Amino acid sequence: MTPPLAPGEFPPRTSPRRGAATPALALIVARAANGVIGAAGGLPWRLKSDLAWFKAQTLGKPVLMGRTTWESLPRRPLPGRPNLVLSRTLATPPPGAWAFASLGTWLAAGAAMARQMGAEEVMVIGGAEVYRAVWDRADRIYLTDVHLNPEGDTFLEAPDMGQWTEVWRAEHSAGPGDDAAFTLRVLDRSA
Repeated sequence: MTPPLAPGEFPPRTSPRRGAATPALALIVARAANGVIGAAGGLPWRLKSDLAWFKAQTLGKPVLMGRTTWESLPRRPLPGRPNLVLSRTLATPPPGAWAFASLGTWLAAGAAMARQMGAEEVMVIGGAEVYRAVWDRADRIYLTDVHLNPEGDTFLEAPDMGQWTEVWRAEHSAGPGDDAAFTLRVLDRSA
């Protein structure tokens, strides 16, 4: 397996839309060949190697998620990174996290925390509604293409490759603790 990307392995991604002082907005998502990203509030596969990739890419950076993703985490909060939850229904912040009802406030808080921490990116970790809400604002996508066609109830469309440039790729056979082979890709916005 190719080692996980170390922070700073890629040039910092800042958006000309937001300016050089603002951390890049990155999405990290695992998506099956049929577009499935979730089933019954969880992942429809077990990929231990991909979880190591996820941890390596998000550690030390703010992670932004929706309430359903927060509730699906086996360990809350995710350690070593601020957890920011977007929810219309949470009246109080969940223990160990911050809650926001406004998309704009949630994104601004993530960027402010990233600047304070010296992180180059703010990481959006799901779910599907959240990805769709910020898709057009994203500067980078850390995409795991899972080589399966599982049953599921949560779907996400593939990135429009006319708007993205693949800057890194690694193919992985199914290893110990992996249900399938997968491809890790890093996409930067090109348009």
